[in-house]
Order: sequence, then structure tokens, then C-alpha cells
Amino acid sequence: MSNALEVKLHKDLQRLSDEVALLNSHRFVRIHNSLLRMVGFQLLRGLAFGLGSALGATALVSVAVLLLSHIEFVPIIGELASQVINEIKVEN
Repeated sequence: MSNALEVKLHKDLQRLSDEVALLNSHRFVRIHNSLLRMVGFQLLRGLAFGLGSALGATALVSVAVLLLSHIEFVPIIGELASQVINEIKVEN
């Protein structure tokens, strides 16, 4: 091999080594290096996702039922929504 090619390969290998070191020092990799930390992180992430989904769905359904209860030009939907609201009020 020529000397210029060896120098280029050495520089490329050094840059690759620097990039791998930078990647290994990243927060995401450090968190997932330990099985216990990874499980804890994923558990908290799942709990947050589940809670957010439940709260979002509750808010969306509440607004939809409230809006549908005010629709009088479609009697079936308006009546159904009114019954749902009355059932909610009775249980509270």
C-alpha cells in the first residue's frame, strides 16, 4: 500500500473511532446500558403514555358528547347524546 493510502485510512479510522466514542457518551445509550435503568425508563414511559391516552380520550369523548347533545336537527343523535349526559349526571 502506498503511504498516502495508509494515512487516509488512519484518518478515516480515527474519525470513525471519534464518532463511536461520541455515540457511546450520548444520554440515550447511557440510559440503555443498564438493564434495570432501561426497564425503569420504559415502565415510566408506558405509564405516562397510558395516562395521557386515557385523559385525552376522556376529554375528547366529553367534548364530543357535549357538542352532539346540542344538535337538534338530527333527533336520533341529539337524543342519544342527551341520554348519555343524563346518565352521567345521575351517576355523579
